[in-house]
Amino acid sequence: MNVPRATVAAAACVAMLGGLAPAGDKAAGRAFTLTTRSQEARDTLAELQRRIENQQFGPANVELARKIVAADPSFAMGAYYLSAVTFPPQPKLLERARELAPKASDGERRFIEAMALARGERPAEAIEPLTKLSRAYAGERIVHVLLGQVLAAAGRLDEARREYEAAIALDPTTPRAHAFIANLLVLKGDHAGARAAFEKVLKIMPAGTAPGPVRYGVAFTYLYEGNPDAALASLRTFVDEYRKAGAPFGIPEVFIWNSIARINLENGRLPEAMKAYEKGYESVPGSGLDETDKKIWLGRLHHGTGRTLARMGRYAEAWKEAETIRKMIEEGGERGKEFEPAYHYLAGYIKLESGDAWAAIEHLRKGNPDDPFQKLLLGRAYERAGDKASARKNYEEVLASTAQGLDRALAYPEARKRLASM
Repeated sequence: MNVPRATVAAAACVAMLGGLAPAGDKAAGRAFTLTTRSQEARDTLAELQRRIENQQFGPANVELARKIVAADPSFAMGAYYLSAVTFPPQPKLLERARELAPKASDGERRFIEAMALARGERPAEAIEPLTKLSRAYAGERIVHVLLGQVLAAAGRLDEARREYEAAIALDPTTPRAHAFIANLLVLKGDHAGARAAFEKVLKIMPAGTAPGPVRYGVAFTYLYEGNPDAALASLRTFVDEYRKAGAPFGIPEVFIWNSIARINLENGRLPEAMKAYEKGYESVPGSGLDETDKKIWLGRLHHGTGRTLARMGRYAEAWKEAETIRKMIEEGGERGKEFEPAYHYLAGYIKLESGDAWAAIEHLRKGNPDDPFQKLLLGRAYERAGDKASARKNYEEVLASTAQGLDRALAYPEARKRLASM
């Protein structure tokens, strides 16, 4: 599932967290020894892990992690889980887990050390220690799941699948590893197979759960096939499910509507896109978000509005939206600096739509370098500027990306077509 970074637990939950299987499911191999004397900490950890395995996210997970740490402040795995479910990430929390790790069991210590690498700037460095850990503790599902994630991110899809299957062999009853296999099928281009796999995931999710990873995954498969109507239907279904589940991610439904808006926007359905951005923001002012988060979502409304106006050819109005975001960033001080790439994304989008390819390039190069859709925009801009070599490079990087999400699903089909025509 791909949503904005401020989508609290939805982002945290995909940040390299697996779930330990119950002790009875580990007979096939050695498992970690948990270094805590607190039964409350053990029981709460098991509850948190089960929620993650069932793809249940949100503030409830943070509260469980805090409960573990309160029960045993010296429990390294408790500290690690708190660092993993807290969003936005707080480096001090992970550092606390690393400080406690030397006094933990061998498996816990090695796990935390490997995850510090996996969550760092070069996650591929975690492959070797996680591989060794998975062999030493073959009965520990969490290691197989996380190794699979890191391998998938590195483009080693077949190896990733083997790790997910190893996790399923230990306990097939929860949806997380099954959903990851479905995601691999998406990356391999087996869209019909992925949809069938997602349907199986849906059947084993707990009743009342908001199945975001499934609905988004299905939507992606349809976008790759050039069927935006079916993609939109999947996300509209999720809107209803999310409401009925009580907005369990800890934020209002705005992030789903923004995804609906983007699909409409990039498929030329401009009035529908504008309405969806506005509809989504309606859920923000009366929500329980703090004022800072409400302001961030307001910024996203301006961002989406600016891109839509640019596609409508209303460039002066679009640029006013960019100027509004620039002012919000400046007023945000240090916190505002993290949104600089978002400003350049919008500015580049507007310049590209208005025909100023070189100005678009200047801005887009300051955007998010890991975003496949922004790479597509850069490719378009270079192509219009006559630099076909740079355009080709960016299109190839879109195709090589393993970032499973809406950005890739929107960018991939066009990048492939443009490359084929060059």
